[in-house]
Amino acid sequence: MENNFAFIDSQNLNLGVKSQGWKLDFARFRIFLKDKYKVKKAFLFIGFIPGNQNLYTYLQDIGYICVFKPVMEININGKKSVKGNVDAELVLHTMIEYNNYEKAIIVSGDGDFYCLIEHLVNNKKMQKVIVPNIRFSSLLRKFSDFIVNIQLFKGKLEKLSN
Repeated sequence: MENNFAFIDSQNLNLGVKSQGWKLDFARFRIFLKDKYKVKKAFLFIGFIPGNQNLYTYLQDIGYICVFKPVMEININGKKSVKGNVDAELVLHTMIEYNNYEKAIIVSGDGDFYCLIEHLVNNKKMQKVIVPNIRFSSLLRKFSDFIVNIQLFKGKLEKLSN
């Protein structure tokens, strides 16, 4: 039985899918990861906003291990926006868990993960890089053998209702 772990950049995933005009069903995505890629543990890296407790409880109930990062409120053109960059946490946890999984699935199209993906590939620990957007970092093109676009699975993963 394979023992693979997924490491998911939630904002990159959510914004990437939304930019393609659909919403991801996180419950279906967790089952998909388990069935298709034999993912035993799925780490979801997410900015922590106090009012979102119900969302976090739901994500944990459907099988994600949530790793929270405090968010910063920033002002862009007079509009308040929250930023919760989880890149360092995703890299750190992938390495902390390194000896506990056979292969890693990275869910992000962010070029900041280049050195992590390169390390996993070189050490035969890389399963797939699931990119959530047609446009992803050109740095990742080197790993094209491992890249799969989530759009291929839209029919299985799209949220059908609110």
